[in-house]
Amino acid sequence: MAKEDPRINELHKMQGKAKIGGGKKRTAKQHEKGKLTARERLDILLDPGSFHEMGALIIRRDDSSAPEHEKYLGDGVVTGYGQINGRTVYTYAQDFTVMGGALGEMQSHKICKMMDLAVQNGVPIIGLIDSGGARIQEGVRSLGGYGEIFRRNALYSGVVPQISLILGPCAGGAAYSPALTDIIIMVEKLSYMFLTGPNVIKSVTGEIVDFESLGGAEIHLGTSGTAHVTSTKESDALALCRSLLGYLPSNNMENPPCYAPADDPTRIDKSLNKIVPMDPSIPYNMHDVILRIVDHNSFLELQSTFATNAIIGLARMNGCTVGIVAQEPSVIAGVIDINAADKICRFVRFCDCFNIPLITFVDSPGFLPGVNQEHRGIIRHGAKALYAYSEATVPKISIVTRKAYGGAYLVMSSKYLGTDITYAWPSAEIAVMGPEGATNILYHKEISEADNPEAERKRLTDEYRKQFLNPYAAAYAGSVDEVIEPAETRVKIISALLALHDKQLQAPARKHGNSPV
Repeated sequence: MAKEDPRINELHKMQGKAKIGGGKKRTAKQHEKGKLTARERLDILLDPGSFHEMGALIIRRDDSSAPEHEKYLGDGVVTGYGQINGRTVYTYAQDFTVMGGALGEMQSHKICKMMDLAVQNGVPIIGLIDSGGARIQEGVRSLGGYGEIFRRNALYSGVVPQISLILGPCAGGAAYSPALTDIIIMVEKLSYMFLTGPNVIKSVTGEIVDFESLGGAEIHLGTSGTAHVTSTKESDALALCRSLLGYLPSNNMENPPCYAPADDPTRIDKSLNKIVPMDPSIPYNMHDVILRIVDHNSFLELQSTFATNAIIGLARMNGCTVGIVAQEPSVIAGVIDINAADKICRFVRFCDCFNIPLITFVDSPGFLPGVNQEHRGIIRHGAKALYAYSEATVPKISIVTRKAYGGAYLVMSSKYLGTDITYAWPSAEIAVMGPEGATNILYHKEISEADNPEAERKRLTDEYRKQFLNPYAAAYAGSVDEVIEPAETRVKIISALLALHDKQLQAPARKHGNSPV
């Protein structure tokens, strides 16, 4: 029997050593916290047997600042490529069992290599982040490593989808890279993000706060707007990432994927004809509208608890991906405030990056008035949404369901910003402002001189509403392409998407625009 080659034995030994990360004790501690290891996460994220690791034998630079007991094969991150539902992705998973996942020079090199390969091959990059931040003992080299990652996040933005899963701490500089990516997924009660931790905040400002209240998943989904979706456990977050990728193309040169329709494209929903109340002051639920129009069970809402007066998300129409933007009239009447404008702007630009058609449902009485909003820059923030819609070259379809007043009408994918097809329901009210305000301005003298000012105001308001607050005045002017029965909205949108499928629009040559960030 031939003697086994010792070189092969040595290889297997090194491979086995690389796979144990920080060792069995630290792996056990990770499990005690209810957390998976980096390799366990990759097993769930990727198709079985598809992962191919790269850089498993890299270690810290051999210098006096790196004692032997702090040198681990792989240097605290597992990197490589694999497949999700048969599509190639590059990925990296930080290993918290190795120095708390802290980023050092060589770990950065490995991550940057994945990012470069992802872009060179036109496929998504997915980061599984579980890190305490920069590796202090490596000094400026660890900071430089973060800088290299940040630069690639920025340069590759809009080239391939970048998705970040926060699966543990994400502190200090570690938080900037996810913030530069397209989608952030967090795990409730397990992951958190912040620039300065509770102890630093207490020493500087005197404020006392815990990790969850400072930067937990609930805070970043609903308060800061940093996270896009959350889940209750890691396995669900990883499954959500797989599902999310199914809505996105692999790169900016491809169209998003289309699947065999799971819903009848000719489906008519008569309940839509009664969903908007006759009384314009009574709210209704725009989520109900969206769910009745898109393919069944296809709507994936993003930032669901942030700026809830606006709705954004991905869905499918006739099996193909679309981006949904809408107002929610049951939340502060669907007005646009600073947070809603930011939410809409970022999503519109994301869809435009990756050739995702935009469907906008409009029901907004305007921008939120108030000194606070004006002083905090509602003009600048509102202009972001205006800029995003104007710049977007993907197919754009808008449906005015009810109120579309003033600046809110213009900003929300109006024809004047380059929207391809604009529909209006019979309940649509398109005007410079609401009837009460318009009447007070236009007929101030008549009302003040009337024997019964309140009765005269009501009469004139009703006249204004009948004459101007209907979709037909806008249709006469060409601002609306078609007034449609609400029940046929799905059919109309699918038909329009087919007609716009080959749309080509070349923007003027420039280095880049100067968005009012």
